[in-house]
Amino acid sequence: MNTLLHLNSSGRYEGSLTRQVSQELVTQLEKKHSLSVTHRDLAKGTPFIDESWIHATFTPEEQRSAENKAALALSDTLVDELVAADTIVLAAPIYNFSVPAATKAWIDQIARVGRTFVYTENGPKGLLENKKAYVVIASGGVPIGSEMDFASGYLTLVLGFVGIQDVTIINAASIVQDEQTPVSDAVAAIIS
Repeated sequence: MNTLLHLNSSGRYEGSLTRQVSQELVTQLEKKHSLSVTHRDLAKGTPFIDESWIHATFTPEEQRSAENKAALALSDTLVDELVAADTIVLAAPIYNFSVPAATKAWIDQIARVGRTFVYTENGPKGLLENKKAYVVIASGGVPIGSEMDFASGYLTLVLGFVGIQDVTIINAASIVQDEQTPVSDAVAAIIS
């Protein structure tokens, strides 16, 4: 484990449980494994895919125009970050029963046929194997893992789709609200 990708998508900066817990997780993993960390704040602007992006992805790479390459430039960077990472820490609060739009925009940018998955005669196959993902989730009212939580299952599915099968869901609210155990100790127990 040498490289860690830390993704935040909470629209809150002050008082964000996912930002707090994911940062503690990244700090401890960085110390424990001497990691190189790439931070990306999805909430600061992750564009939605559009017609030019879709056209560019369906154009064979060797035939892409300058416009096609420009349309995919950020997507290529996001995919490169994910490919390079051995460990991913994805912090995503639950907004209206699911992930923030910024998280969904990132997913759309990185789910790239030929880059992160391929189609086979047995269906799609993820290409990003042998990676570890921690998904830090918080919700103001939707219990994590409940039938109303469309975020944790969705993120596990999407990560699995691109080949990341080793996914740990972390309930940030339960960690922060546990007055008996400091956040640092709770996170240390998760990664031990």
